[in-house]
Amino acid sequence: QVQLVESGGGLVQAGGSLRLSCAASGSILRIYDMAWYRQAPGEQRELVAYITRDGTTNYADSVKGRFTISRDNAKNTYLQMNSLKPEDTAVYYCNAGITSPTLGFVNSWGKGTLVTVSS
Repeated sequence: QVQLVESGGGLVQAGGSLRLSCAASGSILRIYDMAWYRQAPGEQRELVAYITRDGTTNYADSVKGRFTISRDNAKNTYLQMNSLKPEDTAVYYCNAGITSPTLGFVNSWGKGTLVTVSS
């Protein structure tokens, strides 16, 4: 069993900051790339940022310079969001490539956490 759980969403004013967390748990051998996606109402889910095992990061142009993705040794990933804009309003999802002793490779998704940015 593998599970990802997001937390840290909420309501903030434009220009404010939030820090999202994603905790991985269950039968895990190794976690490879970890990523944050988001989906606004009526929109497609889009990749926000990802981080590899060696720490290489990449960001969507819309968040570059404002968001920072990171990870730790406790199988967690984080998304620091600064200078938030109303356009950032969305449900944010954690995603990770994980190997399990019984399941092999699993592309895992969390259930999402809502971020609302008011103007």
